Amino acid sequence: MYNYKIQLQYDGGRYDGWQRMGKDASNNTIEFKIFEIIKKMTGEEPDIMVGCRTEKGVHALCQTANFKLMVRRNPIEIKNYLNRYLPRDIGINHIEEVDERFHSQLNAKSKTYIYKLDTGDVANVFTRKYAYHTFEVPQFDDMRRGAEFFKGKHDFKAFTTAKKSKSTIREIKHIDINTEGTSCVIRITADDFLHNMARFMIGMLLDVGNSLKKPDDIRAALAGEDIVMSLPAESYGLFLERVLY
Repeated sequence: MYNYKIQLQYDGGRYDGWQRMGKDASNNTIEFKIFEIIKKMTGEEPDIMVGCRTEKGVHALCQTANFKLMVRRNPIEIKNYLNRYLPRDIGINHIEEVDERFHSQLNAKSKTYIYKLDTGDVANVFTRKYAYHTFEVPQFDDMRRGAEFFKGKHDFKAFTTAKKSKSTIREIKHIDINTEGTSCVIRITADDFLHNMARFMIGMLLDVGNSLKKPDDIRAALAGEDIVMSLPAESYGLFLERVLY
């Protein structure tokens, strides 16, 4: 078996996420589009592993995946073939043959998401599909105080729609909120993310910024106290920035 590691970017706006299985199974996914092209090129039907399974409408600046083939192929030929036949909102940046033991999900050490905000009086028409317009300027100092409670290892069961049969403990390695003009970027790095976890975290931070929640409500939610949770942030402002190995 020959193992190929790929790095790619995509606009997730019109897709049902990286992968949809079970009762929500869908062919309108990033994974399925790539699978179909690989199958067309090689005649094989490989399992495609991914570093971070992004959700419906979420984008990726640098996603990592891998798949195995029975017959060795030139990585450049695979890259060119994929980019030729994939939709234009999915781009393969790099492909290389790697050790057969490499697994893009199991070998990941950390994952980083960014969330883009537009705080201007009027939404920027050129970025409106990729940045959430806040209508009013949030209280960023309150958001930063609230963000401090996320740092470290916590049980994020209140911040996910994942099945609770699995562990919901995750470690937030880094979180910051940077502003420049009418733009803001929230960056979160964790050892891993639960389903919808990043969006729930950002939704709570936005409510803190709009004075609908207090910074301490984040601490209380993580501690399992009875807190009315915020709605998850809109998916179109969320980008997977990178997966580190």
